[in-house]
Amino acid sequence: MWKGGQVSDKFSAGGAVITYPASRLFEEVTFLAYYLHWSKDELMALPHWERQEWCRRVTAVNKQLSDAPENIFEV
Repeated sequence: MWKGGQVSDKFSAGGAVITYPASRLFEEVTFLAYYLHWSKDELMALPHWERQEWCRRVTAVNKQLSDAPENIFEV
């Protein structure tokens, strides 16, 4: 996102590039590949924000289908 002529996102700080943890990337790609059956190349081509959004949406569908309460301690 551009702000005042500069790129602004959570992956840059004062011109330095902040890397995304590889373990988290593997979790997202594995999760989406399992549920959506997309290839590794398709998943890796997605921007980070979009991959996270797909993870949120698939998780929401799973919760709804499993009829799980938001809080597992709710009865």
